[in-house]
Amino acid sequence: MKKQNLLASTILMAVTGASTTAFAVPSITDYQGATSSYDDAYISGNFNASDGNQGQSSYNLDLDLDYEKVLSSPDRNTKLDFNGSGSLAKGSTLGAESTNTYQALGSATVDNYFTPGSKAGFWYGKGELGALKGAESIYSKATVGLGYGRVVNVTPMARSIRIIEELRENGFLKADPSNAVYNAVAKIIDKEDEYRSKHGSADYQQYWVQDIHSAIQSSGAVKGNLNARAILSAYDVLTNETISTRKNGWLVRAGVGAVLSDYDGQDGKPALELGAEYHRPISNQIQFSNEAIATATLKDSDDGFNFNNAMSLTQEVSDKIDWVNKWNLAHSESDNAKRQTTNTLSSAFLYKISNQLDFGVEARLTDDNDRTDFDGTSNTVNNDDIDKSLNIGIKYRLK
Repeated sequence: MKKQNLLASTILMAVTGASTTAFAVPSITDYQGATSSYDDAYISGNFNASDGNQGQSSYNLDLDLDYEKVLSSPDRNTKLDFNGSGSLAKGSTLGAESTNTYQALGSATVDNYFTPGSKAGFWYGKGELGALKGAESIYSKATVGLGYGRVVNVTPMARSIRIIEELRENGFLKADPSNAVYNAVAKIIDKEDEYRSKHGSADYQQYWVQDIHSAIQSSGAVKGNLNARAILSAYDVLTNETISTRKNGWLVRAGVGAVLSDYDGQDGKPALELGAEYHRPISNQIQFSNEAIATATLKDSDDGFNFNNAMSLTQEVSDKIDWVNKWNLAHSESDNAKRQTTNTLSSAFLYKISNQLDFGVEARLTDDNDRTDFDGTSNTVNNDDIDKSLNIGIKYRLK
């Protein structure tokens, strides 16, 4: 009997001891920040060249630039978006000349919420500018409309979790802080621009990290005091580890507007727009996103329709490696142009060489289907052979 009681007491002590050191990490969707901002700016490139056993040396250079800036407050969300791409190539056939292409599209969207802080109704205004090689003019469009829902940036909570995880792994914590502490640290992280404006770009990090340190120290979960090594560990995570943007929420929008100028030189086309977004962190390491937009332009004998859907699933495999999977669907048709549908599937591993430079290996499948029927004929081109490519390149984070 004494042996049984002793065994039971030992098990109870083990369970109790385990519970006092248990770590209950919150979900990044628990972030309750009222204001937020983030910048994503990347330039990526792929280059290949070959020589020998061909008419002449050949090469191919592809460059892509992606920029997104979002400013969020209880009453307004402002989004600046830009995407540009270009290529320079020279074929292997003797005498072939070099060719180049480029395209760029930028937009600014402002969502104004009828009830500040809500995830309900809003009205929005949007302006777009585009350029395309060979086009007769610049593309420009203005849209106004209504929407419902809200997408929240929860990246600060992901960074907060990563800092506290680093402190825990290095033995500085005796228990896990409460969700309130995680949120407090996330809100300080999210105010980086505010600290930079107040203290200057040269010194702001001292005050920024100090306030993060104070928020964690006051949690009661710290073993003694956070020493210099702990502070440097937090600083290292903040400055040398890049966490991909995490978003949560959904929204839909519908608007009317006008194409002020089109690539073909025409202007004054009425336009209708429908859009939707859905973003969900499946876990603290996996982000799912889907964005769709449909635009119709209306003009006698020159109606047009465009639909684009971009879906992505990103997994943080480790602090150094991201696995990025994408499916992009683009469909366009008009009375005076080809009807074209393009599906692109890609899967890439990005290795972080530094907090700004990634080395990437990407496998891509592309399927094109186009049909010309505006002249009364029907000519459907089915590309049975899907284009396959394996790309190795560099991705540089501008911001």
